[in-house]
Amino acid sequence: MREAFDFKKPLRIGLLTHSVNPRGGVVHTIELAHALHDAGHDVTVMAPATPGQRFFRPVRCATQLVPVGGTPHDMVEMVGGRIEAFTTHLSALIEKKPFDVLHTHDPIGGNALANLQDEGLIDGFARTVHHLEVFASPQLMFWQARGFRRARQVFCVSRLWQDILRRQHGIDASEVSNGVDSERFSATAHDTDAALARRLGVRTGAPVVLAVGGVEARKNTLRLLEAFVLLRARRPDAQLMIAGGASLLDHAHYTRDFKALADASGLRIGRNQPVVLTGPLDDADMPGLYRLADVVAMPSLNEGFGLVVLEALASGAPVVVSRIAPFTEYLTEADCQWADPEQPSSIADAIDRALKNRDPAAIARSAERLIARFSWAASAERHATLYRQGLSAEPASAMQRAAVTC
Repeated sequence: MREAFDFKKPLRIGLLTHSVNPRGGVVHTIELAHALHDAGHDVTVMAPATPGQRFFRPVRCATQLVPVGGTPHDMVEMVGGRIEAFTTHLSALIEKKPFDVLHTHDPIGGNALANLQDEGLIDGFARTVHHLEVFASPQLMFWQARGFRRARQVFCVSRLWQDILRRQHGIDASEVSNGVDSERFSATAHDTDAALARRLGVRTGAPVVLAVGGVEARKNTLRLLEAFVLLRARRPDAQLMIAGGASLLDHAHYTRDFKALADASGLRIGRNQPVVLTGPLDDADMPGLYRLADVVAMPSLNEGFGLVVLEALASGAPVVVSRIAPFTEYLTEADCQWADPEQPSSIADAIDRALKNRDPAAIARSAERLIARFSWAASAERHATLYRQGLSAEPASAMQRAAVTC
């Protein structure tokens, strides 16, 4: 029988994420780390990094960059190499720096921790499933499933993914919340906003539609572009700005289709053009970017939660979102304009309504309600409670762990 865990002492927590780039899961990991750190816990954030790479924003707690290098031939080689690098790095690290909790937010970290568990170096680990992908490669699908099936505790940021894990995998996951930094994201204009607009080629005096996350099938960017073509028939001076796009996944084919559609529609891409692709941006640019938008569009087909929605509303921008879960879990008719993500005409109509009916006071009310509901401090408190529950439970035996091997 394991000795009862002291629920009062601060925890030594290792948080693993798949990248140093600005993706939703990475943002969640860093913000959670800061909130846990501020609550008095000893937190270390770990991520793979190629030579010269650093986290996209400053991290206020300890960090470990796991060295990876070379140019992999394909996604399987890249993921396998990062799993191996994490496994090797953590095997040495935990001998020098013990952790009460090791918590990963992706399959790369999940498989590395499962390896350590198999070697008897750790009793178990926690895993947050933000969303799941469908890969053509059986190996990638195997790693994705193993990365959460082997975890002692599984968390989700929405009821949607709780239900999917229970229904499709027989896993009872605990819900944890996202948050929004209301000091960082604000509707109050900054004197650097105009310079940002000039640098990115954002037009002033014309409707600006912003999408965050790059050109990806999951983000439904092709249908958003089709919707933008329809919108331009009503608002010929409108501009579509797509920000971000740093990803470990290969979206090259989808991006080629996007550019071909823009060309066929007579829409030029570039600074001060109808379509602006910013690529990855400095983290300091994001608050101003939201303030430059007249509407933020997120007609996604698959999301874990949708942090962009909270950030946009906190920045005073109206939002267009898909009428699907998880958005329907926390947004009301007063918070957004709904769209059918399968229908470009529905997306165009929702954007047009958001532009016509923009009401700063109503947006501020929605932001205030959501900020009160979703805070990183509350998320950290929930995580700490769940961590301690996991630590007080009996560790799984080798036979039990083998029973859930994928």
